[in-house]
Amino acid sequence: MGGRRVWRECGRAGAPAVGITVLQLGAALTDGSGAPLGAAGAALIVGSGLALCLARRLPATVLLLVSACMAGYELLAEPGDVLAFPVMAAVYSAVRRGRRAALCAPVLALAAAVASDVAGGSGVHAALEARFLLAGWLVAAATVGQAASNWEAYLEQVEQRAAEAERGREEAALRRAGEERLRIARELHDSLTHSISVIKVQAGVAVHLARKRGEEVPAALLAIQEAGTDASRELRSTLGVLRSDDPAGGGGPVVSGLDRLDVLVERARSAGLRVFLTVEGGAGPLPEETDRAAYRIVQEALTNAARHAGPSATARVLVRHGPERLTLRIEDDGRAAPGSPHVPGTGLIGMRERVTALAGQLSAGARPDGGFAVEAVLPLPMPLPMPPGRPADRPAAPVSAPLPQEAGP
Repeated sequence: MGGRRVWRECGRAGAPAVGITVLQLGAALTDGSGAPLGAAGAALIVGSGLALCLARRLPATVLLLVSACMAGYELLAEPGDVLAFPVMAAVYSAVRRGRRAALCAPVLALAAAVASDVAGGSGVHAALEARFLLAGWLVAAATVGQAASNWEAYLEQVEQRAAEAERGREEAALRRAGEERLRIARELHDSLTHSISVIKVQAGVAVHLARKRGEEVPAALLAIQEAGTDASRELRSTLGVLRSDDPAGGGGPVVSGLDRLDVLVERARSAGLRVFLTVEGGAGPLPEETDRAAYRIVQEALTNAARHAGPSATARVLVRHGPERLTLRIEDDGRAAPGSPHVPGTGLIGMRERVTALAGQLSAGARPDGGFAVEAVLPLPMPLPMPPGRPADRPAAPVSAPLPQEAGP
């Protein structure tokens, strides 16, 4: 991975480096001094140009190398101004990446060139004047590199501020969501908890008085008492989820699942609805969200059937366990006419939201021969492959008795 990154950086810097090298060689061959370009001079020019390929990764080292190459060429021939381009590029790269200490190398090389001119018989003023333009170019390259470094630091600071602002908005949104969950939990506790408790107490008193007088307790009254107990339990679970840090309620116990489907069917029968339950396939362990969603879908569909199908309607519940999907079909022969349009209520909308969250499919509508049908298909995760050579584990015995395959009222 690191090697490929180095090659990409060299590739991006390769074209400018080759261009500078060609420009140097052309200037050295056409400088008009009459001195031939020897192998040593060509090697110094090519070496300084190719070294620029690593200027992004090793800016200080490249600046030292290029300065040494130019100082060496200074001893072999009288270079033109164009031969300062590699040094300028290396100075720009070093300053841009914060390697300002490496500027000592071109300064020393420039001072050595001035000293060489003075030692060769030129005056100090003439030597300084001859190198003044080169010094100005190096200062300009350092200035441009510093400006680029400041601009990059400014952009990085802006990005950090934007990221901090985004984190602040997310934290504020989470805080508002937590406050809203607490408010909903308080409202539910203050309103529903009292009402459900009154229903439970009144139903319990009525059942107690009926048994005390030796009368038969009506099935509807027992259904009310049981429904009140279940509603109280599920309300406590819901309030716990709302007050927890995990709004999805992950990790908590499943309050309602398909293992309580027989209780749900018996409650619907106690309310006067004739219900037939059919379970197909092996009922293996289901994911928590899928188990809860399946129970809620059957519960809502039976509630709608009891409310809208009519007193003499019959509902049929089919639960089919497959290796890849769980299929639920709840249908009744109630008053819904074939092809009649229906406006989805809150219950159907909630069912569709649960199915969509699990990447499943839901269809609901009037049946061709009358009545209403709801069908949900929930995908199941594929089981992990067993390691080779490991014996298969023996299936554990079910905790509760299996549901009847065909149960009538």
